[in-house]
Amino acid sequence: MSKIKNIQARQILDSRGNPTLEVDIVTEKNILGRSSVPSGISRGEYEAFELRDNKKDFFSGKGVLKAVHNVNNVISPELIGISVFDQIYIDKLMLELDGTTNKKRLGSNSILAVSQAVSKAASNELEIPLYKYIGGVYTNALPVPLINIVNGGRHSNSSIAFQEFMIVPVKANTFLEALQMGHKVFYQLKDLLQEKGYTTSVGDEGGFSPNINGIENVLDYILEAIHMANYEPYDQMGIAIDCAASEFYNRENKFYDYSKFEKEINNSKKSREEHIDYLSFLTKKYPIISIEDGIDQNDWEGWRLLTDEIGNDVQLVGDDLFVTQVSKLDKGIKKKVANSILIKLNQVGTLTETIETINLAKKNRYENIISHRSGETEDSFIADFTVALNIGKIKTGSICRSERISKYNQLLRIEEIMGKYSFYSGWKNNNK
Repeated sequence: MSKIKNIQARQILDSRGNPTLEVDIVTEKNILGRSSVPSGISRGEYEAFELRDNKKDFFSGKGVLKAVHNVNNVISPELIGISVFDQIYIDKLMLELDGTTNKKRLGSNSILAVSQAVSKAASNELEIPLYKYIGGVYTNALPVPLINIVNGGRHSNSSIAFQEFMIVPVKANTFLEALQMGHKVFYQLKDLLQEKGYTTSVGDEGGFSPNINGIENVLDYILEAIHMANYEPYDQMGIAIDCAASEFYNRENKFYDYSKFEKEINNSKKSREEHIDYLSFLTKKYPIISIEDGIDQNDWEGWRLLTDEIGNDVQLVGDDLFVTQVSKLDKGIKKKVANSILIKLNQVGTLTETIETINLAKKNRYENIISHRSGETEDSFIADFTVALNIGKIKTGSICRSERISKYNQLLRIEEIMGKYSFYSGWKNNNK
């Protein structure tokens, strides 16, 4: 049982040029496990605490040298000499060292970087793929990609209230084929937008960021691109949207204010019921098969109404609502809201806690979708993690930007390694 010999943290830059944390774990056999963590700009209110330096003259206050110090001087002395294979023990020990309910002392970024690096060191020590080390011998499922194609909200400078518009290749035989289908629609949309005179610069997650005003105009262009690619809506290619409703919900007056992002539109301030009716209308007009964060993270009654309205037909994903935490998901299960959960490791902070949340979702027939963040690194950890737990869906951005492509490329490698034993299940909604 090889033990941890050294732990070294450092500050690196993420895809937005902001600091983030990278950690090296070295074992007694001089085997290295290296991992870095992402950061989100659209963050749930109840996410685990991300530790930043808050010094305005150093990377605009976004430095992570405090987190680096915590890894090198607080966490490291406690983990040196522990078996690299004791993942659960190591994760629990770090939680005890932190001693707070939301990682406010050490920072979720400090804890997660170590947690991921430990698993990488262990898999390298055994000379087996990371997905097989985490998941075991029955790991064989490749996920359906939810491919970001248009960015709005806080992820771009466009006049679009909803944060993400994604395409979903629902009928493919392999992950490679699914990726090829997404690639075709993505570049058909690029040609279409250029023809209409819109910019095809991309947002934080690689989707186009055209100055289109209005949600339905965006959906019309995406639907046209699907047809141009010769795919049938619903049958071959679906649409997924991330409303990020908490970003434009007016809590004081309790309405959804689309005008926070969109300009010159009618009826921009919608009551809860009007907002839900609009989402329902969109699912009838367009091939929308998944809606993420359709309701504000604290509007539990709104979530119940939306679930009752379209939950039998559409995947309703809780991101800010559940923040990858057992207690939040358990509350949602008891209230019978949503039917799916977005899994972001840095929302909770350790592999062990993340897997506990995933298992609770599976037990209660909630779909899991593993997700990236808007500020990413080249680390492809979530690709292996998705396959390890046989999770059938992944969000990792668009068909461009190397920090997004690194995850797709790793999934292609995994599919190649598995060969004929790989399994691509395609799109499904367990609640239907």
